[in-house]
Amino acid sequence: METPTVLETQTQAFLDEMLPQQVAAERAIHNGDVEPRLALWSHRDPVTLFGAVLSGYGWPQLSAEFATVASWFSDSQRYEVEVVSAGASGDLAYMVGYEHNTVKVNGQQRDYTLRVTHIYRREDGQWRIVHRHADSPPGGEEHGLSPAAPAAT
Repeated sequence: METPTVLETQTQAFLDEMLPQQVAAERAIHNGDVEPRLALWSHRDPVTLFGAVLSGYGWPQLSAEFATVASWFSDSQRYEVEVVSAGASGDLAYMVGYEHNTVKVNGQQRDYTLRVTHIYRREDGQWRIVHRHADSPPGGEEHGLSPAAPAAT
């Protein structure tokens, strides 16, 4: 068995620390509770969002948009993240994957998948999210949502 590289070790430490917190925060927002997501994001600019429905930049705008997103969701039955790739080096990290959801969106049960990319910055010894991009996977796979039934951001 090969000894892990420094980058592999840093990446695994990042995932061990951040992934459980992020999954818990996403499960909470899909049940209408925005607070855990707000706690994981940096409140220091620059922070950016390219969401499946909403986009923005700057903490005041993003925190308001996350509260709006939380208001769309209830009764989450399933939230799973499938990590495709991740890396960490120093005070920056990223994670790319898919989010699979079964949740009520504006009162209607939906099943959807989003492709997601997150970028993280270590601040005061804690990983914080500084960017999220979410969209529908290619190839005609619909995320099951429309502007009347928004996707998570």
